[in-house]
Amino acid sequence: MFLHSVNLWNLAFYVFMVFLATLGLWDVFFGFEENKCIMSYMFEYPEYQKIELPKKLTKRYPAYELYLYGEGSYAEEHKILPLTGIPVLFLPGNAGSYKQVRSIGSIALRKAEDIDFKYHFDFFSVNFNEELVALYGGSLQKQTKFVHECIKAILKLYKGQEFAPTSVAIIGHSMGGLVARALLTLKNFKQDLINLLVTQATPHVAPVMPLDRFITEFYMNVNNYWILNARHINLTTLSVAGGFRDYQVRSGLTFLPKLSHYTSALSVVSSAVPKTWVSTDHLSIVWCKQLQLTTIRAFFDLIDADTKQITQKPKKKLSVLNHHFIRHPAKQFEENPSIISDLTGTSMWVPVKVSRWSYVAYNVSILSVYFCPNLYSYLSLKSLTLRLQDYPSLSHIVVYVPSVHGSKFVVDCEFFKKEARSMQLPVTHLFSFGLSSRKVTLNTNGLYYNIELLNFGQIYQAFKVNVVSKCTGSKEEITSIYKLHIPWSYEDSLTIAQVPSSTDISLKLHVAQPENDSHVALLKMYTSSDCQYEVTIKTSFPQILGQNPKHSRRSEKKSNHHKDSAVQSLRLCANDAEDSLRMHSTVINLLTWVVLLSMPSLIYWLKNLRYYFKLSPDPCKPLAFLLIPAIAILGNTHTVSVKSSKLLKTVSQFPLPLAVGVIAFGSSHLYRVPCFVIIPLIFHALCNFM
Repeated sequence: MFLHSVNLWNLAFYVFMVFLATLGLWDVFFGFEENKCIMSYMFEYPEYQKIELPKKLTKRYPAYELYLYGEGSYAEEHKILPLTGIPVLFLPGNAGSYKQVRSIGSIALRKAEDIDFKYHFDFFSVNFNEELVALYGGSLQKQTKFVHECIKAILKLYKGQEFAPTSVAIIGHSMGGLVARALLTLKNFKQDLINLLVTQATPHVAPVMPLDRFITEFYMNVNNYWILNARHINLTTLSVAGGFRDYQVRSGLTFLPKLSHYTSALSVVSSAVPKTWVSTDHLSIVWCKQLQLTTIRAFFDLIDADTKQITQKPKKKLSVLNHHFIRHPAKQFEENPSIISDLTGTSMWVPVKVSRWSYVAYNVSILSVYFCPNLYSYLSLKSLTLRLQDYPSLSHIVVYVPSVHGSKFVVDCEFFKKEARSMQLPVTHLFSFGLSSRKVTLNTNGLYYNIELLNFGQIYQAFKVNVVSKCTGSKEEITSIYKLHIPWSYEDSLTIAQVPSSTDISLKLHVAQPENDSHVALLKMYTSSDCQYEVTIKTSFPQILGQNPKHSRRSEKKSNHHKDSAVQSLRLCANDAEDSLRMHSTVINLLTWVVLLSMPSLIYWLKNLRYYFKLSPDPCKPLAFLLIPAIAILGNTHTVSVKSSKLLKTVSQFPLPLAVGVIAFGSSHLYRVPCFVIIPLIFHALCNFM
C-alpha cells in the first residue's frame, strides 16, 4: 500500500513538471497578441536584376549574388546602367531570401512616385544562398567580406553622375544586421562607406543558439570591437525588435549596448514605434506595412536637399529617427522648427472658466482658447499633455484641427493637478500564482490618469492587468487608450478599447530595470469622463514560465559598468560574459553525456510503452531528482555569483579526482559515469547560495 502511494506521488510529480513545461512553451509560442500587421503588396510585377560582379569575386564566392530590385517601368529603365538614386542594401538573415527586399522596396517606389521622383532609392539585395548561419557560424566571416565587395560594386554603378553617392544605407534582417555590424571589424573597411544602419530583429547581444565556436567567436569579435572602439564609431544605428510575437529572437537580445560615449544608437520595440504600435514575428517584420511605412518616411526625411543623398549630419540622423521611431509629434519632420507661426483662415476665441470642457465642431480648422493658468498645473487635450510650469507666460492656446470633410470633430480638454491623477498600484508577489490580486478604482471623471506600477522591473515578472469600464449617459461608441510606458527602455505598448468593456493587458518586460534607475513603470490611461474604470492586477504564472530570464539586475549592472568604466573594465565585462557562456556550454556538454548514457533505458521504455507505462526498475529516477534542480539553477546562473562564493575554492578540487574516477571505473562500470558527472554540477549549484 505504501509503495502504491509512493508511485502515485511520483507520477503526480512528473505530470506536474510536464504541465509546467507545457505552460511555458505555450506562452512562448502562442501567448501573445494576434498578428495585426498589414501585408504589403506590390502594385507591379517585382523584378530582380542580377548585378554583374568581377570574375575574381564570383570565383571566390560562387554561392553569393547581388541583385537590384525594381517594378514595371522603373525596372526597365534601370536595366540600362548607371543609376541615379540613393543606394540601400538589404541583407537577409538566417535562411533568408534576397527577395524579402520587395516589401520595403515597393513602398519606397510608391513614395518616390508621389513626389514625381524628385528623390528615389535604389534597393539592392544580397543572395546568401539561404545559408543557415544561425546554426553554423563558419560562413559569417565570408558573408561579411562579400558584403564589403558588394558595397564597392554598388558605388561604382553611380560613377560619373552629378550626385553620385559615396556611401550606402544598410537594412539588415536577423543575422544580416550582425553581418552589417561586422563590416567595421574588417581591416581594409572604411567606415564612411555606410551612412546608416537599420537592423530588424537582429540578436546583437548574444547568439540565440551558440551551437559552435564559430558563432560565439564571431559575436565576441563584433561586440568587443564596438565596445572598445565606441569613441571612434560615428555610424548611426537603429535596432528594431519584433516584441513578444518574435519567439525566435527575444527582444532583449536586440538592444544595442548603451555606452555614454556612443550616442548614435537607438533600440526600440516595434510595438512602441509611433504609427506602428504592433508586435511582429521574426518574418513579418520585413513585410509589416505599418513598420515599413515608418521606415520609408524616415528615409525620405534623411535626404539632404543639396547632395540629394542621405545626410552626413549625425545630429540630423538621430533627430529624424527619434521623430519617427520614438516620439512623433503628429506632424512632418522639421530640422529647425519655427517658434513663430502665422495663422491663416478663420478662428474664434472660446473663453474657458471650468476645469474640463468639450468642443464639438464641423469643418473648423482652428480653435483658440484663453484661460487663467494659475489654478492648475497640467492641461490635457485627450492625447496631448502640457505641463503649464514649462510655459509661465502662457495665457492662450491655439488648437489646429485638420479638415474632416463635414464630419463631426470633438475636442475634449481639461486642466488638472498631477497629484490628483497619479495613483500607485503595487504588483502582486511572484508566488501568488494569480490567486490574489490588487486593484485601484478611478472615481473622478477625468480624461487622463497615471498609474505607477510599483516593484515591477524584472524579466521574470509577468502580470495580467484587467481594466473594466462602466459608462453612463452616453449611447455613442467611446474609445479609451491604455499605454504601458517603460521609462528605461523603448518597449511601450498600446491597447485601444471600446468602452464600456473589459480589457486584458499583458504586462511583462524585454529589458530589466537598471540597478541605479529609480523610474517606475507607468500605465497611462486616456479615459472618458462619462465612464468609471477599475484596474486589477494579478500574477500570470503561465507568462512567467515563458519569460526569458537572461537580462536581470545583475546583467543591467554590467551594462552600467560598461557605460562609465574604462577600456580595461569593458574587457573584464566581456570576459565575464565569455566565462558565463563557457560555463553554460560546459553544463550543456555534461548534461548531453548524461542523457546519452541514459539513452538505453529510454529506448527500452519507448519500445515497451504499449505494455508498460512505468519503467521498473528505473535506473534514472534517483539521478533525475538531483539533476533537474541542479540544471535549473545553473541554467540561470552567471559566473559572477559563482566566483564570489566561499564554497568555490573547495568545489574546484572535485573535478580532477572525479575525472580520474571516470577513467578508472568508466570502462567497466559505464552506468556509474553519470553519478561522477552530477556531483560537480550539484556543488556548483550550491555556490549560488553559499
